[in-house]
Amino acid sequence: MIRQIIRRLTPGRIIALGFAIVILIGSVLLMLPCSVQDGVSVRYIDALYTSTSAVCVTGLIAIDAGDTFTPLGQGFLAGLIQVGGLGVTAVGAGVILAMGRKVNMRGRGIIREGMNLDSGKGTVRFIKSVFLTTVAFELTGAALSFLVFVQDYPPLHALGISLFHSVAAFNNSGFDILGNFQNLIPYRDDVLLNLVTCGLIIFGGIGFLVIREVIEKRFRWRKFSMHSKVVISVSAVLIVVGAVLIKLTQDITWLGAFFHSVSARTAGFSTYPLGTFSDASLLVLTALMFIGASPGSTGGGIKTSTLFVLIQGIKAAATNKAAKGFRYNIPQGLFRKAAVITLLALGVVVSGTFLMLVMEPDVTLMQALFEVTSAFGTVGLSTGITPGLCDGSKLLSIIIMYIGRLGPLTIASLWYFSNGERISFPDGNIAIG
Repeated sequence: MIRQIIRRLTPGRIIALGFAIVILIGSVLLMLPCSVQDGVSVRYIDALYTSTSAVCVTGLIAIDAGDTFTPLGQGFLAGLIQVGGLGVTAVGAGVILAMGRKVNMRGRGIIREGMNLDSGKGTVRFIKSVFLTTVAFELTGAALSFLVFVQDYPPLHALGISLFHSVAAFNNSGFDILGNFQNLIPYRDDVLLNLVTCGLIIFGGIGFLVIREVIEKRFRWRKFSMHSKVVISVSAVLIVVGAVLIKLTQDITWLGAFFHSVSARTAGFSTYPLGTFSDASLLVLTALMFIGASPGSTGGGIKTSTLFVLIQGIKAAATNKAAKGFRYNIPQGLFRKAAVITLLALGVVVSGTFLMLVMEPDVTLMQALFEVTSAFGTVGLSTGITPGLCDGSKLLSIIIMYIGRLGPLTIASLWYFSNGERISFPDGNIAIG
């Protein structure tokens, strides 16, 4: 019976259901007595919020992971982050392959949908490369982070922090287990940890397709596909422009400005208390969070490629020329899709901000906008209002994080049911502009 129901579901619905199930399982695991430190109580809404934030690789926290959970609970949290970052479909396929079984055609279609692949060709090989890439980056990041944390913690404790931090950073999730809601503020001047964290965030955010192509093409720019060129170029421009604007609007170091420009692209780590940032700086961070990472990555947002196609489409409409990029024509259908994604995303953010302002009368417009955009972009940055939100606002953030991880277009498509009608209508004319 259950198998028949699953067979009738579209790939998008299966992915959405998979994420929801993992979130619910995670919330139960985080409520277990063995997961919570002695003398600490965790309400279910906070466990659900934390699980959603982990699976959606966001990093927003209503309770501090370092002060609340035991090493086992923190291990559960790291596992949820890993599953959320790689995607439920990729993890499921990895388990099937590890058991020596083959992935059927329907499974390949679901993986293609979840990982934003053009076709099902080479799916199994791609999944294997995703796992190998993830292990390589996370172990390297943990080893380098250990050199920093071992100076302040016992070796075994430092190793645990390093592994957790590397998993969280590569999967673009801003969780930390340092305690006291301090994030990476104590290490704001540590160049090694800042650069290692930024490196993990950047590679996790550009997407596995780009990483594989960069390695296979041996860093030869001319041989890169249009997708890789767009992702790398837009990401670099956003990092540089973001760092300059943050530095100009906030009295922090260039290292801090660079770190937050990178982190705002869906990672969520911070080395300065954002509650002290000016509205201008917060607006810059909000824009970066809304754009987010790249397709097929561990990050959220509308994606860098969407921004590129949108800009080129607007430019083409203004100049009455074909949309182009890197000596390729951009199909009109891509611009339409980019516009729909952006409008849906704006609708989610604006609606979420309005509802949060209604439920939180003491929160300013900038704080609410920042919090909601952070949830939608699966970033995890906050001005400090998250722990004090009411249950209604937390539930709202849970829904927005879920939408942000799956993508607004995917969520919108879940409500479509074909009734078999094939009716055509004549073209209409509407004056616009």
